[in-house]
Amino acid sequence: AAAVMAAEPVLRARAEQVTVAVSTVVVFGTLAMLAWPLLYQLNLSHALVPISEHAYGVFAGSTIHEVAQVVVAGGAVSPAAADTAVITKMVRVMLLAPALVVVSLLLARTRAGTPDALRARIVVPWFAFGFVAVAAFNSLQWLPAGLVHALVQLDTLLLAMAMAALGLTTHVSALRQAGVKPLLLALLLFGWLLVGGLGVNLGVQGWLA
Repeated sequence: AAAVMAAEPVLRARAEQVTVAVSTVVVFGTLAMLAWPLLYQLNLSHALVPISEHAYGVFAGSTIHEVAQVVVAGGAVSPAAADTAVITKMVRVMLLAPALVVVSLLLARTRAGTPDALRARIVVPWFAFGFVAVAAFNSLQWLPAGLVHALVQLDTLLLAMAMAALGLTTHVSALRQAGVKPLLLALLLFGWLLVGGLGVNLGVQGWLA
């Protein structure tokens, strides 16, 4: 959803288009959030494919849409998987700003000579940089353990609120009015994301090996 909201001023999308986009993100992200831990446990039980918690975290972080969903999917396996998944997801989020710059430049060329030729405002995902800053600060271990534990509990509460907010902003009526085409496009893009996530995972594992 953060990517959708960040791209809105660049693409000059209509409100109903944004609603449909956010809804599809929540739907497919939630499916992945629920399915990936189950598939991991199934694979672990039957020893189908050798995959570590780290590899699972990379895959979850590179294929699930929302940060909150990534935290849930990673935490369902282990804290180590959750940490890897969140870091992977945050790398994706930080790449959002340069990606939007490229999209803005491409649209500027397309719209040259039209009333829409004015440069679109780029929305920087500041929370991603905040994540890096907090992670770096926490690595210094300057805060008391009790305070860190309290902040983690607060984080859990805020995460639950974020998941509830995602549900409250998802309107089935908007998807119904938009028709089947946006869902098919979202499904196609989700499939492409899975292929890309698998490729990233294989690449990372090969590089670490």
